Amino acid sequence: MKIVILTGAGISAESGLKTFRDSDGLWEGYSIYDVATPEAWERNPAMVQEFYNERRRQVLAAKPNDAHKLLVKLESKFEVCIITQNIDDLHERAGSKKVLHLHGVITKSQSDINPNLIYDIVGSELNMGETCNLGAQLRPHVVWFGESVPMIEKAAKICKQADAFVLIGTSLAVYPAAGLIDFVPAEAIKYIIDPHTPDVKRYKNVITIQQNAVAGMKQLSDILINGN
Repeated sequence: MKIVILTGAGISAESGLKTFRDSDGLWEGYSIYDVATPEAWERNPAMVQEFYNERRRQVLAAKPNDAHKLLVKLESKFEVCIITQNIDDLHERAGSKKVLHLHGVITKSQSDINPNLIYDIVGSELNMGETCNLGAQLRPHVVWFGESVPMIEKAAKICKQADAFVLIGTSLAVYPAAGLIDFVPAEAIKYIIDPHTPDVKRYKNVITIQQNAVAGMKQLSDILINGN
């Protein structure tokens, strides 16, 4: 059985990582339009760079939680592919083998003129003056608001092959990622793990688990692995 998992901010929240979708609409005190758009980068690249340096420090200090670890455990029984909206690397650090990042990875950098030139960041800092092989400034390897999502087509193809689909910690509010569930075969069983279940009434074979990621994954693991 092929299980496709789509994860959002809710799974990383239990490792202590915040999302800009807090009640005040800010991300660590910043408007997303000041730190997460191409226009912000053009306007004040040094501030954007430092903002992501701080987020990177937080990511590196965070540890995978039990929800991440239970997803790894599923790999011993099933073919598992994770599609994540998150820019942290907690899935990989937990041990997941197949992870597709829709919005990039904060521990990597990319060329300002060629997004296909991607590099690992050594340590937590990426600074102004650090350049790619073409001599252009390096920026965070993160898909900003207003930019295309280059991995979305690949993600859609993966969803089409799902025998089961698991949604964890995402409200299905951010497109194009929110549209991936539409590519999942109608007959595939769909598990939704989130304390606030998104509107999925139009889909067939949906099982909702109204829990946070860790508690929900413990319940799902019991269903899939132990048959309970």
